[in-house]
Amino acid sequence: MAFTPSSPSSPSGPPSFPRPRFPRGPVPNQNKDEHRLNERIRVPQVRLIDEKGEQVGVVPTFEALQMARDRGLDLMEVSPNAQPPVCKICDYGKFKYEKKKKEQVAKKKQTVIKVKEVQLRPQTEEHDLEYKFKNVRQFLEDGDKAKITIMFRGREITYADQGFKIMKQLAELVKDVGNVEAPPKLEGKKLIMVLAPGASKKQSATPGPTIIVAKAK
Repeated sequence: MAFTPSSPSSPSGPPSFPRPRFPRGPVPNQNKDEHRLNERIRVPQVRLIDEKGEQVGVVPTFEALQMARDRGLDLMEVSPNAQPPVCKICDYGKFKYEKKKKEQVAKKKQTVIKVKEVQLRPQTEEHDLEYKFKNVRQFLEDGDKAKITIMFRGREITYADQGFKIMKQLAELVKDVGNVEAPPKLEGKKLIMVLAPGASKKQSATPGPTIIVAKAK
């Protein structure tokens, strides 16, 4: 008599298997190219530009792909929303290299302006004010912005006029290297003024977009 093993959970039914687990989250993009290339271009026809930048005209996609292969190059889709889509014959590796090089050059030309914050009190001693004012001047000469904040605690808010006086004094002392971008403004128990650097050799030597980076000092 043959021995038949029994299942404790289901003696007569089919064996049970654990459910497969799938990773959560979005499926990663396996193709990181920003342009469709070669066989990924699946429209019947395209408007073709050759490797010299000359218009070839509307041709079947398989014919444009064969032309690129005959030249040892790639067929790249440059305008997918056009009717028909516009494609160009090019060396895609060289295209990506030159684009990356241009982005690096543009990044080097960016002017990074940091915002340095200087905190004062309405009853700050004269020698401390001189030290703080020197710091503000240095920030402006370096091409950075300066955010001056005067903090009032408790009944010190009654000295708000003294705070405005300090702000006016500072703006006057550094007017040769900076200007008032945001005039003194009372926000709750804080009096805030922002100074921006004036035209300098440093700024004129590095034209380009400006990135504002907040940084306390």
